[in-house]
Amino acid sequence: MRILLTGRNGQVGWELERSLAPLGEVLATDRATLDLADADAIRRVVREARPAVIVNAGAYTAVDRAEAEAELANRINGVAPGVLAEEAKRLGALLVHYSTDYVFDGAKAAPYTEDDAPNPVNAYGRSKLAGEQAIAANGARHLILRTSWVYAARGRNFLLTLLKLGHERDVLRVVDDQFGAPTWARNIADATGCLIAALTGPRAIAAGGIHHLSAGGETTWCGFARAIFGAAAGAPRIEAIATREYPTPAARPLNSRLAGARLRAEFGIALPDWKVGLQQCLAEIALR
Repeated sequence: MRILLTGRNGQVGWELERSLAPLGEVLATDRATLDLADADAIRRVVREARPAVIVNAGAYTAVDRAEAEAELANRINGVAPGVLAEEAKRLGALLVHYSTDYVFDGAKAAPYTEDDAPNPVNAYGRSKLAGEQAIAANGARHLILRTSWVYAARGRNFLLTLLKLGHERDVLRVVDDQFGAPTWARNIADATGCLIAALTGPRAIAAGGIHHLSAGGETTWCGFARAIFGAAAGAPRIEAIATREYPTPAARPLNSRLAGARLRAEFGIALPDWKVGLQQCLAEIALR
């Protein structure tokens, strides 16, 4: 089976190149070999590769910068997934695409389900919702995985930023009124491999559509920060603050919790608690 992977240098994409390898031949692309802002380039690469599965891990992820670059964010996050879906439909291929908790406004008191109505509060969220809608409108066989608060041992993310700042400052002020589940990129990639295996091959199941894929449990950014440092000697003091005390160009939802019942029911897959993934990731970083 041939698998076309976009975004190989991203947090999830880097892990996917490893986790997808047992399933077949992985043709992994990065920004230099496939510019997702270029629809013609997407069509050319897909038609040359002729994959059975397309995994779109490439995305515009600069949430705050997207407020000033909404058009570019929409080309990459909104238009490109639709083009990939068109090509997948033409080939009869499966399209796996990643979306985000930021398609919701965060006003709900309980975790969001796949049936809740999206209402993004920032340009990034609107671009990701546009991508979901473009895929669904096309009719290609697809699996959209919404995840949240992604981090890894590489790239740019909250975990690595905090570890760096922890060496530079005695006190870190971190938002404590936004709730979600920090999700390790490796857990996402490994689950994706299992999902693709279930959706392809002689015993393939017909499930698809939107599913929520995030770590178990919940915390705040402040709780995440405190767990990162734990009881380590010399760790900075973590000071809890409200969102209003840390203004950013893009608004953030206060509730980013995603319910994973549909994924468990249809595929028997659930990610471990966020603390488990964090400890495994920190252990990997410590071995460097």
